[in-house]
Amino acid sequence: MDRSSHSRPRRLAPVVAVAAAAALTLAGCSSSSGGKKAEEGGSGASAGKANTPRMTVALVTHQSPGDTFWDIVRKGAEAAAAKDNIKLIYSADPNAGNQANYVQNAIDQKVDGIAITLAKPDAMKAVVGKAGAAKIPVVGLNSGLSDWKKLGLLQFFGQDETVAGEAFGKKLNDVGAKKAVCVIQEQGNVGLTQRCDGVKKTFSGTTETLYVNGTDMPSVKSTITAKLKQDSAIDYVVTLGAPYALTAVQSVGDAGSKAKVATFDLNNQLTSAIKKGDIEFAVDQQPYLQGYLAVDSLWLYKNNGNYSGGGEQPVLTGPAFVDKSNVDQIAQFAAKGTR
Repeated sequence: MDRSSHSRPRRLAPVVAVAAAAALTLAGCSSSSGGKKAEEGGSGASAGKANTPRMTVALVTHQSPGDTFWDIVRKGAEAAAAKDNIKLIYSADPNAGNQANYVQNAIDQKVDGIAITLAKPDAMKAVVGKAGAAKIPVVGLNSGLSDWKKLGLLQFFGQDETVAGEAFGKKLNDVGAKKAVCVIQEQGNVGLTQRCDGVKKTFSGTTETLYVNGTDMPSVKSTITAKLKQDSAIDYVVTLGAPYALTAVQSVGDAGSKAKVATFDLNNQLTSAIKKGDIEFAVDQQPYLQGYLAVDSLWLYKNNGNYSGGGEQPVLTGPAFVDKSNVDQIAQFAAKGTR
């Protein structure tokens, strides 16, 4: 995309936060499930529906099968689509080449806008350029904060993973951790790498990285279990997604380890685990908000010429810590599938 063709005044960060909050108040509830195959969504918002002409928007993510985080992203996207009179086409694949093919399919369908994740930005560069040549606006969400402007995306909605990782490392210091293992479930995913690197930067203890196959949960469980049996000095297991945290709890038990588990990302089951004390804390980046704002931003751009952050600053949706002190407040929304 040619970002230079748009005249964009710079706005201060507080303005971006206000815009995000205002957009969120329009969101309703929706139900959906993840999957690789492209499907039409858009059921469920309770807010008023736009009377603008019907749009078609493609949402393409790097969701792995069974990763419930993306169900929350999709739910937010569907709520915005229902409100904005948008036909939403969702497709996902952790393989970057397949993800790029889904974007190409959206271009061929002449959609009105595309929202994508950039877990592996180099693999998406060419197809994003093709979208720009076709004059289809593209926004980013969740992954790619370091690359969205380089690739010419219109806007970005998500979390600074480095900042989140650094905050996590400081939290480990606060709770007295000495040795942590950071579990990465997808090699080559820049956002996950940035999280672990951020933890290492600020954590005063020792940190090791453990790679697991995130698409094979029994393998995840056995790999973490083996690591804990091999190194009894590990006192914290750091996971990068809620399903992996819940699996890590099982690994701790199987290994007879005294290690505690903390994680990035949240879902309903994880809030229950925090209440029970199985999980110490989690970092919430508000995936529902990421999906909602990404889709809504394309409607705003097409109909009003609006773009958050002046096209230069990302809209940050996290990080925020959830632990026993505030989990009851968050759990009511997690039960609805919006946190």
